[in-house]
Amino acid sequence: MRLTGERAAVLGLTAAALFLISACSDSEPEAGTSPSAPASSTPPSSSAPIPTASTPTLTALPTPSKPWPTPKVTGEPENDAPLAERITFAISKQAQIAAGKAAPTTVKCPGIDKVETAGQHELTCTVTYAGKSYGGTLTVDAKQYTASYKFTSQSVAIVKAKVVDAVLRSAADAAQVTCTMDDVAVVKHSGEPIACDVTTTANAVQPYKAQVSGNGQVLVAKA
Repeated sequence: MRLTGERAAVLGLTAAALFLISACSDSEPEAGTSPSAPASSTPPSSSAPIPTASTPTLTALPTPSKPWPTPKVTGEPENDAPLAERITFAISKQAQIAAGKAAPTTVKCPGIDKVETAGQHELTCTVTYAGKSYGGTLTVDAKQYTASYKFTSQSVAIVKAKVVDAVLRSAADAAQVTCTMDDVAVVKHSGEPIACDVTTTANAVQPYKAQVSGNGQVLVAKA
């Protein structure tokens, strides 16, 4: 089929327009746009185990091999000193021995200066050991050339170190001993015992109780 000159010119213009449109599609992207970056790969997760805290190694405390030492109490009066002086020193000495350590101790018994008078005497006394006080009763039987006395109290002073020493003698594999008391305490020997916790070398805590007798002996048992 033969095309007329006018139609051929139209077709030629159409082909040129298509060429221009195709050329525009190959142009650079507009400013402010960028080709998308490829997605980054996720790093592999670690499979290493989480470290746990190690159990501390505890060392056993040595078990005392000797009896608790008897404290040396000084200041004893002469044999011919007044009876009141000799009695108060004897009470002071016994208080320090029971407590387990020599320390400043005073004994006050109002009326004790009259005990040399023949007869029975009963006095109320206050004993102060290392700043801690407790009361007691003093009875004196005085005769012409001799006299006997007795001091009684429901309380007794004790040092913490002596209690811990007694616990160590009863607890096996003790690495630490903790007792609920001051360094010096006044306790009733017929009352509640002293509570102590023993931490063993296996890091276990065991409760103990310490009962103090009137002469300062410490009896320990598991709570």
